Amino acid sequence: MLHLWTFLFLSFLYSSSFTVIFGGVGDSSVSENPFTPKASLIRYWNKEIRKEISKTHFVLAKVSPLTAVDSAGFSKLAAQNDLGSRLPSFCSSAKLFCFPDLSPSLEKHPKDVNFAVYANRNFTNYGTDQLAGVDSFKNYSEGDNVIADSFRRYSRDSAGHEDKFSNYASESNVVDQSFNTYGASATGGSGNFNNYNREVNNPNLRFTSYSDDSNGRGQTFTRYTENANAGNGQSFSSYGKNGNGVPNDFSSYGKGANVVGSGFSGYGESANGANDTFTSYGFDSNVPQNNFKNYGDGGNAAVDSFSSYRDQSNVGDDSFQSYAKNSNGAKVDFNNYGQSFNEGTDKFTGYGQGASGQSIGFKIYGRNTTFKDYTKKGVTFSRYNNGSSTETAQLLTSGSVVNKWVEPGKFFREKMLKVGTVMPMPDIRDKMPERSFLPRTIASKLPFSSSKLGELKRIFHAADNSSLETIMLDALKECERAPSAGETKRCVGSVEDMIDFATSVLGRNVEVRTTENVNGSKQNIRIGTVRGINGGKVTKSVSCHQSLYPYLLYYCHSVPQVRVYEADILDPNSRQKINHGVAICHLDTSAWSSGHGAFLALGSGPGRIEVCHWIFQNDMTWTIADS
Repeated sequence: MLHLWTFLFLSFLYSSSFTVIFGGVGDSSVSENPFTPKASLIRYWNKEIRKEISKTHFVLAKVSPLTAVDSAGFSKLAAQNDLGSRLPSFCSSAKLFCFPDLSPSLEKHPKDVNFAVYANRNFTNYGTDQLAGVDSFKNYSEGDNVIADSFRRYSRDSAGHEDKFSNYASESNVVDQSFNTYGASATGGSGNFNNYNREVNNPNLRFTSYSDDSNGRGQTFTRYTENANAGNGQSFSSYGKNGNGVPNDFSSYGKGANVVGSGFSGYGESANGANDTFTSYGFDSNVPQNNFKNYGDGGNAAVDSFSSYRDQSNVGDDSFQSYAKNSNGAKVDFNNYGQSFNEGTDKFTGYGQGASGQSIGFKIYGRNTTFKDYTKKGVTFSRYNNGSSTETAQLLTSGSVVNKWVEPGKFFREKMLKVGTVMPMPDIRDKMPERSFLPRTIASKLPFSSSKLGELKRIFHAADNSSLETIMLDALKECERAPSAGETKRCVGSVEDMIDFATSVLGRNVEVRTTENVNGSKQNIRIGTVRGINGGKVTKSVSCHQSLYPYLLYYCHSVPQVRVYEADILDPNSRQKINHGVAICHLDTSAWSSGHGAFLALGSGPGRIEVCHWIFQNDMTWTIADS
């Protein structure tokens, strides 16, 4: 305790009077408390790396903003395994990515409501027992960074009550919404989700016991998660279970989305007269994953229609397990299902098994499908397309199919890096929430293992099955993944750890670079002066890429057999400099997958060509310093 008080006293004493000199030749001195994370990092850098760090170096902007006093206090809490008790203050002071706490509320809301331009609220018991009326959510949570909304017991036991969600959470980043027992036991009324979570990054939506035991209540999902990116997905658990005459319409659901998964578990189970329509579901998407488990199980006279489902998508995996099993008079129509131009995987296990009087039709159905324990009665196949992967490859290379998921300019050949070349630049903007590194004194005291996920959930207040739980688990598993052949890798949560890894691979004479800004993104650019690092010779580098996590976390790995370049990026018309880019060219691609986006974009295969790409915003690459 005496040591801590001594430290805090010295920190206060030096807070305005101590000067730390840092930087190279020509740098001026800057007043800096010697106990802050920034001052500590500067000393560590200058000790471990031969070239001293400049006071304007881009890495310094990522260092923890904690004061010396806060850093010491939170470090002590971390050592005592008690950071969770101060989480809001910790997240705010350390500039972390945290979700707001939304606890259930017993407050009643009997009147109609109109919410415009709101975010991060707890809607518990809204519309419960309400007779008629309308609740409207317009432009709710739009354009925000981290959205966490809880709709618990919403419109439960209501009669004729309408809910409208229009432009809900559009263009937001990392959205987490929970609809528990939404519309349960309601009679009549409707729920309308229009433009819901459009162009969202990492959507995670949970509809649990949604419309359970309801009577004639319709739900419409129009342009739901359209153009969304890499979501943990949508979960519909016990949706419409035991419902009576419940019509649900999914139109343009997940259209144009990138790697978004949806799970329908117990959807319409034991329902009477359910009517579900999936139109353009997963249309033109990249690797959509949908899981229908016990969908319509034990239902009576259900009508399900899948039209243009996953049409024109890239790959994709769908699983129908025990779909319409033990149902009575079910009618299911798959029209233009799974016409993806790259083979996906569809599994139908126990589909329609034990059902009575069902009618299941597949019209113009896609490739690569497995039917296991599938009922042979009442099933028709029309124009089943069993195209081969060879045919798909021919379509791709011939240009008959354009893979929209390989953004123009994302990959290019080394010969493009010469003065005067006009080429497209991809969107290099960082899509992740802004965060800072933790000081090593704190990061080293936090658990960092998937086996200790429970401790992490308690520290960062992550609920079971929440977005944050999934985000942390995904990052941890990627960090724990065994390295590829010839790869050396490490995940780092502090600049000091990154320095240690980079110097262990490359030695102490190193430099780190990134592209200067995002100017030129998503437009044509002209290449100006180009300079090869290490004289343009074949070298090795350590590349570091962000992982989504509560604090700034980088996945760093050694990259052998590369050439690294710096290039001025010019406006193609005025030829004025707008950016200074860093590009890396991988010379050995023999271990890459034949389905890698680089080969789809450039028209070749593993080991046959080199592949270059820009270093995106907030990513970085370390190389041996030029002499």
